Order: sequence, then C-alpha cells, then structure tokens
Amino acid sequence: MRWIAVLLLFVPGIAHSNDWDSFSEPGAIAIMRHALAPGTGDPANFEIGDCATQRNLDERGREQARAIGAALQERGINFDAVLSSQWCRTLETAELLNVGRVSEAPPLNSFFGDYSTRDSQTTQTRNLIAETSGRLMLVTHQVNISALTGQTTRSGEVLIIRSTANGVEVLGSIMIQP
Repeated sequence: MRWIAVLLLFVPGIAHSNDWDSFSEPGAIAIMRHALAPGTGDPANFEIGDCATQRNLDERGREQARAIGAALQERGINFDAVLSSQWCRTLETAELLNVGRVSEAPPLNSFFGDYSTRDSQTTQTRNLIAETSGRLMLVTHQVNISALTGQTTRSGEVLIIRSTANGVEVLGSIMIQP
C-alpha cells in the first residue's frame, strides 16, 4: 500500500479522478478553466472583443472543449445558465461545450494582468453565483478559480463547487485531457 502512495506523489495525474457524482450534490455548480490555449497571459495589445489580439484555443483546445461537453451531455448534465468571461478563449470554450445558452459575465474576466481587481471580482463572482438560479456553469481563468476556491486547475479542468457561508466548497473535479 505504501508503494501506491509513493507512486501518487510522483505521478499526479494518477491521483486525479473524475468526480461525476459530485454533480448530484445539492447546490452543485461547475466552474471551468478555459480549454487549452497555448501560452501564458495575453499580448500587450489585448482588446476584449478582438480575438486577433488575444491568446486563443488551438485545435487541441477546441477538441478538449467538445469532448468535455459531450461527456457532460452523455451523463445528462445540462445547465440553465452558462456564464463566461469575455475573453475569446473562454467564450469559445463555453460555446463548444454546447450545454446551455452562453452569456458574458465581466466578473469572470481574467485579472492576471492586474491583480488589484482580484478581491472585487471574486466578491462579484460570489454574488453572481448567489443571484443565479438553476444549474450553473462558469467558464473563466486559472487566477479567478484560484481566488474563488483556493485551488489551481489545469486547462479544461472543471471543478464542482457549492456556495457556503464562508465562500465555496470544492466537491470534486473533472478532467478530460486534450
């Protein structure tokens, strides 16, 4: 048994599970880091609404988003609201999931380039979650997810969370490799 624990320390992917049952928990919400978009951050000339100025999904990222959406649909998991950051890579991820109507939500925009908005955006995201009824999917960025949950995510990873009096609780995670 000790050798399994040691192996898990060196091969983190083995320890990662797909916690589909977490969606059946009361108050379960999905929050996803956009699918694979090679690189880090955005170019200096970044503009919301102009995908030519942004880091975008590549074909592997598009396939990853479609595969995650298909896996959700196969399990009958759909959403009453799919809210996305206004970045092209998050909007494209949300659309390719094909699990509900996508709406832009500025609180989900990345603050990677300006951490001064971290606390206010995290509070706005908590408020957004509290004010939205039905099953909810959020598509956002690593920094936003980490600020909200205290947990890091990989590209395309979905955390299943629920609101608590003190913030959010992570119930599980889903990861489908690109």
